[in-house]
Amino acid sequence: MLPPDNRGCVITDLMMPGMDGMALQGALSKAGCLLPIVFVTGHGDIPTSVQAMRRGADDFLTKNAPKADLLAAVNRALARNAQLRAEAARLQALRQPFKQLTDRDREVLRHVLQGRMNKEIAADLGIHERTVKLHRTAITTKLGVHSVAELTHLVQAAGFWNGGQLSL
Repeated sequence: MLPPDNRGCVITDLMMPGMDGMALQGALSKAGCLLPIVFVTGHGDIPTSVQAMRRGADDFLTKNAPKADLLAAVNRALARNAQLRAEAARLQALRQPFKQLTDRDREVLRHVLQGRMNKEIAADLGIHERTVKLHRTAITTKLGVHSVAELTHLVQAAGFWNGGQLSL
């Protein structure tokens, strides 16, 4: 399958031998492919077009659509692909520093984000309070932040804070 960082878009028909267009759309989505999809078909109907659009298709055209409409759809899809790739690159850059954290750093980070005091963290993890302070310093240094507020913002921006839980 295609790597998720490919540039471009997919132009497909609904009816193809082997895998139909809707199955292709599902497979690309499941694989995390960021290529937008433009359907160009002679077999479309309203329910199918609605389903394709709800599943993320950029456009749904009939085969007899004017060339200008197809070109406009492809240009919109290419622009969306560039936007998706830029967002993925931004997210990857935000997440990169987290790879430097040790398992113990991650444990301490979870407690810090819950607003726990060093003494409480030390008791929960069965370590000395000074060790907690060293891990907090290591965390802020590795992530390039200076406060718990900045740390919290970075964790949220990187998409690691889900429903009150750290998912590193």
